[in-house]
Amino acid sequence: MNDGAVKTAGRVLDLFQGARLTPTQRRIAHSLVEHAAKAAYLSAAEVAELAGVSQPSVTRFAMALGYSGYPALRRELRALTSGEPDEPAEQNAMQRAVHAETEHLRRLGDQLHDLDDVRRAAALLIKSRPLPILGLRAAAPLAAYFGYFAAKAFPGVRVLDGGGTSLLDRLDQAHADGAGAMLAIVLPRYPRESVEAVREAKAAGLSVVVITDSAVSPVAEHADVVLPAAVGTQLVFDLHTGPMLMAMVLLQAMCDAAPEPVQRRLEEFEATAARRHIFLA
Repeated sequence: MNDGAVKTAGRVLDLFQGARLTPTQRRIAHSLVEHAAKAAYLSAAEVAELAGVSQPSVTRFAMALGYSGYPALRRELRALTSGEPDEPAEQNAMQRAVHAETEHLRRLGDQLHDLDDVRRAAALLIKSRPLPILGLRAAAPLAAYFGYFAAKAFPGVRVLDGGGTSLLDRLDQAHADGAGAMLAIVLPRYPRESVEAVREAKAAGLSVVVITDSAVSPVAEHADVVLPAAVGTQLVFDLHTGPMLMAMVLLQAMCDAAPEPVQRRLEEFEATAARRHIFLA
């Protein structure tokens, strides 16, 4: 996507933020975001084919968002997607990727004007002992990054970054040891094991906070709190700048919610690091 396409997709996504959608409706929303530039000029039947759903489902989707029907939603989509400026000719592909990522971060900054969901997520996570952090495949490095810093401030952090038959065993062990909540980082292409682990966590009674790329992500319907942050798609491999920033914003909110014990643990770590000469600076 060029910068204009990213902005268009973001405006379309705003229509669905906060809406309680069924799994079928999430598929429709996801398709509209992915094909924002042309979706505004498609019929209900064409949108249904694009999303792999029935035409009545598209009509019900529009009505669930408060519109009289799909034609009214399409008029709104056309208003949102018209008049985009042309892409500057002098930009190369790398510059376009950076500028698109900058637009993602700008939108994330606007989103964080309301911190209610972040604070609610932080309140759930800081009470969990232990605290499992799920991140598979592309999300594994981000889960490890979050877990590395979270462990300095909170006890019992457990990073679940490996799939296979042992994943649910480790989740069961965390629950048996007293875990009451889990943070799941689930990024495109949405590993099946990640979604299954979130379902298992919910079935076991854990609260689940999810960092994912959008409010219509396949995993969003299973979460207690969804913290969306867009993923960059302009290069061969996705850019996770937004989700990483969201993860660290969440960790900051967790630290803000428990300042005294966090400060004590950080001071203990610094004293140990100095005694062992761990760092050069």
